[in-house]
Amino acid sequence: MDKDKSSRHHNPADNLKNEQLDRYRVQDTGKPLTTNQGRKISNDSETLKAGERGPSLHEDWHFFEKMSHFVQEEQPERVVHARGYSAHGEFECYQSMRHVTKAGFLQEPGKKTSLTVRYSTVQGPRGSYDTARDLRCKGVKFYTEEGNYDLTTIAMPVLINQDPMKFPDVMHAYQSKPDDDIPTASGAHDYFWDYVASNPEALHMVQWIMSDRGIVRSYRMMESWSINTYLFVNDKGVATFVRFVWKPVLGTHSLLQDEAIKIGGIDPDFHRRDLREAIEKGAYPEYELGVQLIPLEDEFKYDFDILDPAKFWPEELIPVQLIGKMTLNINIDNYHTESEQVAFNPANVVPGIGFSNDPVLQGRLIAYHMAQVHRMGPNFQDLPINKPICPFHNNQRRGPMRYRIDVDQVNYHENSLANNTPYTTPPEEGGYEHYPKKVEGHVVRGRSESFNDFFTQPRIFWNSLTPVEKQHTIQGFSYQLGKVESKSVRQQNVDLLANVDNDLASIVAENIGVERPTKSQVPVSTSYPSLSQAKSSPFYAYTQKVGVLIGDGFNGPEVANVLHYLQQKGVFIKIISDNLGTVTGSDGTRLKVEDTFLTSSPYLVDSLYVVGGNVKHQEKFMQEILDYVHHAYKHYKPIGVAASGQSYIHTSKNNNLAGVVFAANNPDFNKEFVSAIAQQRFWNRT
Repeated sequence: MDKDKSSRHHNPADNLKNEQLDRYRVQDTGKPLTTNQGRKISNDSETLKAGERGPSLHEDWHFFEKMSHFVQEEQPERVVHARGYSAHGEFECYQSMRHVTKAGFLQEPGKKTSLTVRYSTVQGPRGSYDTARDLRCKGVKFYTEEGNYDLTTIAMPVLINQDPMKFPDVMHAYQSKPDDDIPTASGAHDYFWDYVASNPEALHMVQWIMSDRGIVRSYRMMESWSINTYLFVNDKGVATFVRFVWKPVLGTHSLLQDEAIKIGGIDPDFHRRDLREAIEKGAYPEYELGVQLIPLEDEFKYDFDILDPAKFWPEELIPVQLIGKMTLNINIDNYHTESEQVAFNPANVVPGIGFSNDPVLQGRLIAYHMAQVHRMGPNFQDLPINKPICPFHNNQRRGPMRYRIDVDQVNYHENSLANNTPYTTPPEEGGYEHYPKKVEGHVVRGRSESFNDFFTQPRIFWNSLTPVEKQHTIQGFSYQLGKVESKSVRQQNVDLLANVDNDLASIVAENIGVERPTKSQVPVSTSYPSLSQAKSSPFYAYTQKVGVLIGDGFNGPEVANVLHYLQQKGVFIKIISDNLGTVTGSDGTRLKVEDTFLTSSPYLVDSLYVVGGNVKHQEKFMQEILDYVHHAYKHYKPIGVAASGQSYIHTSKNNNLAGVVFAANNPDFNKEFVSAIAQQRFWNRT
């Protein structure tokens, strides 16, 4: 993808939230060391003692302050979404949406709104690894002129439960086992799969997690949906059902299961490092915001319940309208204050956005605020990352860590001493007004009968996948269920899968050592191309990472020409050799070595450019290259071969060399190699 270079060099200086955060940023470099009270410190290496070999003294106030802060500085981590990472950016509106919503940031084409985003996994704690097979989430906080708007989304269009009452249960089952706290960042254990077998509504989302969607290649290539059904409300008081989706401009792409597992050990920070490096290089991640709209009068038009969070809205039936683009162009400066302390809540909306009767959404409106108060105290909204850019006034005055000094003495509503201020604002002047939904019925604990079709949409999802995607999904189920010790639980899940597809269930049954199912799948033949990454996603070479395997004595003009062409196309290049330093070509061309075979891995690059060359330990060097080539070939990755690198590619009647591009006697090598890089995988490779 030849990106417009102007989009790579957007000036973030006009980001209003960034300007606000600048007032809180402190530069410590070049400054004297002090206590928190500002007292300069003369010694920060030794405690105060009674003689050099004597006991420490209680009067060592500096040590006490330093150590007491250290042992108390970690606040409680999130119960879910503990592993996460953030960046800042902006949203630009494509077109006015005033016909369906009065939300201010969606009124004018070209209007820009500052934002921050946090990506996260669900199951693992903060110390887990990025690439685990898991549900991933993306929270976006828009700092609008009408207040903060939090749009929370996940990397699949369906949720695991249909009622918030069951959320604690599924999370207890999904997270690590209570007895040994194993496994970390994985639901591959008996309790989770027992929950799935006992709660068939969970199968749909689990099927998505077992597909390629559960192991995304990059946060930059992650599609995500709001899951819940919200309302758009226009200035005439007319409401429309809406669901949101973020579509990455680079397309939606995934790792292979073997890659995800190996990367978890090689580089547990793979996704956050990828995001940060892309922004540093000016390859700003971009996502288009889409909306699916359903008039209120069409609530019962479809053969699924549009308020059911365990069901997707097919794009082929309810088109996605792209209404704007998010660009992430600023890296965070401090993980704790800008990512760990950022607080999202789906209840944070602006006039023009409201709530449907989606039961899970109704439960989420309560849970999030309580979670943030538990983690950070009642004044978490005053933290710089959570503070709106517009003025805010209310009668809240106290609570731990309250640093705002409100000088007013009247702190209650309905008063005469302060002319009843802060005052309320009528809806026609921008005050938030809840949409007057019609509500009727008896007070019951129950759910709509229309929620109880658990297998039609999972069957549609399966029908929509390509053969390769189906094979990956089978591997996902087989790996996870293969970790389950209880044969009964394994059998129950196979029997449940048979409702989706008998062949799927039968293959998994054989892989995990249980009986093949006797029942057949639901009789549904519908499929939607939008559900398949392979069918619906664009493919680009832009920002794909190429590992250049190289030593001294390479053909300077040839290699320099290739690397220059790759850089022009926005391909990320990583020079890999046996030692750090430089490698020198036959013509004196020098290249800086960024990684060694020891510090890098074939799992950490998307493709290879095999050059070869001469090093001190030649035999080991050659073996390392062969190992890289073997793994790249096994994982269907593109491989470019310089004229000097042909000896590293062994041909035989058992391989067809699909996706391997040779430079020797090939004037079109550069174009062919970039085309292969864009394709990313060659599934027809043997």
